[in-house]
Amino acid sequence: MKPETQPRVPPGGGAVSQKITPRAADYARWYLDVIQHAQLADHSAVRGCMVIRPNGYAIWEKMQRALDARFKATGHRNAYFPVFIPVSFLSKEAQHVEGFAKECAVVTHHRLRAKGDKSGVEVDPESKLEEPLIVRPTSETIIWSAYKQWIQSYRDLPILINQWVNVVRWEMRTRLFLRTAEFLWQEGHTAHATEKEAVEETRRMLDVYRDFSENVMAMPVICGPKTPGERFAGAVESFSIEAMMQDRRALQAGTSHYLGQNFAKAFDVQFLNAKGEREHVYAASWGVSTRLIGALIMTHSDDLGLVLPPRLADIQVVVVPIFKTEAEKTLVLEACERTIRALEAHNLEAHCDLREGMTPGAKYYDWEVKGVPLRIEIGPRDVESGKLVLVRRFVLEEPGDDEKAIRAKKKQFLSRDEAVSKTPAILDQMQQQLYQRALAFRSKHSRTVDSLEEYERFFKKEGGGFAWTHWAGSREDEEMMAKKYQTSIRNVPFERQGPPGSDGAGKCILTGKPSARRVLMSEAY
Repeated sequence: MKPETQPRVPPGGGAVSQKITPRAADYARWYLDVIQHAQLADHSAVRGCMVIRPNGYAIWEKMQRALDARFKATGHRNAYFPVFIPVSFLSKEAQHVEGFAKECAVVTHHRLRAKGDKSGVEVDPESKLEEPLIVRPTSETIIWSAYKQWIQSYRDLPILINQWVNVVRWEMRTRLFLRTAEFLWQEGHTAHATEKEAVEETRRMLDVYRDFSENVMAMPVICGPKTPGERFAGAVESFSIEAMMQDRRALQAGTSHYLGQNFAKAFDVQFLNAKGEREHVYAASWGVSTRLIGALIMTHSDDLGLVLPPRLADIQVVVVPIFKTEAEKTLVLEACERTIRALEAHNLEAHCDLREGMTPGAKYYDWEVKGVPLRIEIGPRDVESGKLVLVRRFVLEEPGDDEKAIRAKKKQFLSRDEAVSKTPAILDQMQQQLYQRALAFRSKHSRTVDSLEEYERFFKKEGGGFAWTHWAGSREDEEMMAKKYQTSIRNVPFERQGPPGSDGAGKCILTGKPSARRVLMSEAY
């Protein structure tokens, strides 16, 4: 059994003492309580920024690995570009500067000096930069300035680059993981010889995000293009994946953009095509961020704390020893060691809780609030009987299940060999059940809406959710709906994703004009 060289919880401590606020009482407070109890992140000394704690960063690392493998499987490679961007670069693309100007952090000087009265430091006025620098809000401009040097001929294309970095967007109203002034993300930036290739890349990466969201995060999503008013600044077309949180609001979990030749023209990136003609390059970009951790919390967690899909759990199985005497301790810890080794042989992330000064009950609560999918309890009687107690963090509840029935579903008594051999299948089942539960919740709170009266009733009186509505309004009409109902068009879903009757043509609920497809409308984060 491997020793715990870096404790996963504060020394001598366990869970936070106060209880988690129930979701039904205060959803926003519940969300922050789950983060605090699971020790995922803290507010930092810098306003609007967060400290991602080891438990939270472990989730991000698992997300990184799963996504990075998918990127590389589709031919992409990782690189790194500077965090500082000259102001003049941002201003080259008109829509881009308009979209990000209000969120930019600007560096104007490069040095401090001691104050004359020795009371502290101040900016040295003589260190003013010749040109101010923007702290990276996104990297299209700095990357396309590099691509200009790299691309001469169609033989240099395509360029398929991704980078894992931090970005800064000076948000006024922040919330841990969901919206912070600094956050972590990946951003893919690709260059292509034809429009067809760039559009295919945009759709391919959207599908990569869908696959990751549904098969790794167990979070069902709706895919489709954004409306013109919701497009990324500088894009010809933007696509998104939209997920429903447990408060029925939508969360944009990832985006993929077809940029056309906009950035290539802004930076004059041309290439000699196969016909010997000079042409501007076609582009795509795509990204997801640590916002996905917020999505994970709000899709699956409950009033007991964090619930993690097994494929994103840093610890998939925790083994808790139970003993009173030194003789029992020796016996139990030997059994724990054998169990850990057997679990690791099945490529599972297993951990034995050897902390002293905590009762088994306190340890159960601590691991439950941190979302560990499966707990194995081993005491002297279990060793003697050759059986183990397996306790699931989550079970799929059915109509009529009371608290007693749920407890019975969670706990299972199996022989040691059977428990170890069945654990991978149990974890896979839990992964699928989390997806099924989230999908059932979304289906329950999604409906087709064919009139403004029905729309108002759905959002004002019935709690809202995902409204599939026909729309042929203007951008001003969208703004009016947002102001009146606090809703927005999340995307224009591809076919066969919505409730019965959601595909096909109809009439706009506001203007009565013909509409070829329904849009997805919801209150959103």
